[in-house]
Amino acid sequence: MPDKTPTEADMTGVEARISPKPEVEKIGGRKLKASTLMMGHGYDPALSEGSLKPPIFLTSTFVFPNAAAGKRHFEGVTGKRPGGAEGLVYSRFNGPNQEILEDRLGVWEEAEDALAFSSGMSAIATLFLSMVKPGDTIVHSGPLYAATETLIARVLGKFGVNYLDFPAGATRDQIDAVMAQAKDEGRVALIYLESPANPTNALVDVEAVAASRDAIFADADEKPPIAIDNTFLGPLWHQPLKHGADIVVYSLTKYAGGHSDLVAGGVLGSKEHINIIRAMRNTIGTITDPNTAWMLLRSLETLELRMSRAGENAAKVCRFLNDHAKVERVGYLGFLEEQGDAQQADIYRRHCLGAGSTFSLYLKGGERESFAFLDALRIAKLAVSLGGTETLASHPAGMTHISVAEPRKSQLGITDNLVRISIGVEDADDLIADFDQALAAI
Repeated sequence: MPDKTPTEADMTGVEARISPKPEVEKIGGRKLKASTLMMGHGYDPALSEGSLKPPIFLTSTFVFPNAAAGKRHFEGVTGKRPGGAEGLVYSRFNGPNQEILEDRLGVWEEAEDALAFSSGMSAIATLFLSMVKPGDTIVHSGPLYAATETLIARVLGKFGVNYLDFPAGATRDQIDAVMAQAKDEGRVALIYLESPANPTNALVDVEAVAASRDAIFADADEKPPIAIDNTFLGPLWHQPLKHGADIVVYSLTKYAGGHSDLVAGGVLGSKEHINIIRAMRNTIGTITDPNTAWMLLRSLETLELRMSRAGENAAKVCRFLNDHAKVERVGYLGFLEEQGDAQQADIYRRHCLGAGSTFSLYLKGGERESFAFLDALRIAKLAVSLGGTETLASHPAGMTHISVAEPRKSQLGITDNLVRISIGVEDADDLIADFDQALAAI
């Protein structure tokens, strides 16, 4: 029989095949762009039988190499040692697909760490639960996504958590006043922002909020972290970590997923804050599943392409709508300068890299006119959500924000003539034709 003993050359080849390769983040001193890193960052085909794309790891648990490793992993996931597990433990804590996804999520904004969740609201809820305790106060901008407002006011409120808020377009003086009041009332656990605000598209001055926090809490034992929901513009058109935020929250369902076929959430930030949030996620099990994580990895590869096309389409569509006789106003960030909103335009110049593809459309009239417009659409779909490949339109006052009290809706500018539109990647002229005929139906 032939000799089956592997030669030294054979062993070298095997070793080369199974050894992990170092990450490629620079070539010739050039730092690779996020859009390039989405094609392979965090994954080595050599560790998965040479598979070009990561397999979906459908397993509930993982085998430890030895008992000592198992103990060390559990020290990480239970918080006895910060930073989480150093290996794979159990699918409530981590998994290969989720860890690759988290590596790539952090790339866009150069965050130290990131976590993936089963939905945007599970990300927000886990963040809040990890930061607050009874008697604490949350300071937040308004409006927020309706479910977030409900979580703060009605759910956390039942457990003795208080809140104070300021309007999204607040000035530094207005922010200072709310911060000082909150500090006088007790421990401020978290400052929570949403910019642009849902559904009005009002921008929050993150730099002013950070400066206010640093000034008001200069003599405090701890400064409350600033978290921000960056779903509407991020990560391509807005990167809040560079403007003073500590934590960034996403509904990954939207642009990151981008195909309206999954629900997920993400949180990015410093390792210090992410470790705190991870401990809560490990406890209550709000991690995303392997299949959804794999789908998000697919979507991240085309994130820049999709967002860029949608942004270009939105600019064309909004220009048409802005000149239409049946339109009262278009709440599109690209129009802030010409609409004479100096304060919002200033925030836009300092914070944003693009105007986005989701905007508020104020029709002349009220609910009747809004419904007539929505019912006449033929290309755009009448559905909530945003950031998908298809164009979506909805009525916030009667749909996503229907649970918000009428006085609060009025205060926040969520009126019956407001329609929220998210532009997709269809042909822009086709979309204009659709909106034109729908407006004619009013």
